[in-house]
Amino acid sequence: YKKLLGMGVKLEDFKAYSPRAGKSLEELLHFQGDVENTFCQTFQVSLEVFGEIKTVDLKEGGASIPVTEQNREEYVRLYVDYFLNKSVDALFQPFNKGFHLVCGGTMLNMFRPEEMELLLCGSPQLDFDALERSCQYEDGFTANSPTVRFLWSVLRELNEEKKKKFLMFTTGTDRVPIRGLSALRLVISRNGEDSDRLPTAHTCFNHLLVPEYATREKLKDRLLLAIEHSEGFGAM
Repeated sequence: YKKLLGMGVKLEDFKAYSPRAGKSLEELLHFQGDVENTFCQTFQVSLEVFGEIKTVDLKEGGASIPVTEQNREEYVRLYVDYFLNKSVDALFQPFNKGFHLVCGGTMLNMFRPEEMELLLCGSPQLDFDALERSCQYEDGFTANSPTVRFLWSVLRELNEEKKKKFLMFTTGTDRVPIRGLSALRLVISRNGEDSDRLPTAHTCFNHLLVPEYATREKLKDRLLLAIEHSEGFGAM
């Protein structure tokens, strides 16, 4: 998101991309002692490309330039620049051009990188308590209907991945609105008596249709089967 806004990237950004390598670079910067003989690094990086190891000089003659206490900051800067800029430039530039063609303008400069991420990806918080409070019920269901209580009980115990799959199943996207799940108007309708049918959804209207399952175990089984097979040639 910094790159889309024309901002430079730093070690902190690289740590988000590769925590382990970022931590190693941070340790290099703060190491007290003989940097050259302890780390035995030169101004090169090695990476795997289509199953083969590719070695790249970070600066001219990098293979013969050892990393020392005096030049380690330059090494870290060039290392981060290579992985976040140079190595992906051929892919990033067309994407950047297309993004600004569609979304560019003076308004874009008003956003900070974290605000840009929130705008494009939605909130990372999956607050299903907020979703329950904003939910509406139709066709005989109420907030106190046994099947509805079973449903929310099951949803709360799901892990993050399955919660996202539930959102995808019911709304067509696993992204959370900027204002959180309280801004999502989910509607849950009774879809007939207890049966072996799976829950279904009208994603355009955030509308979930659930048979009046008699037990929590049956609802959980039917719901998980539905959300796990809701794409392609699956059950939906």
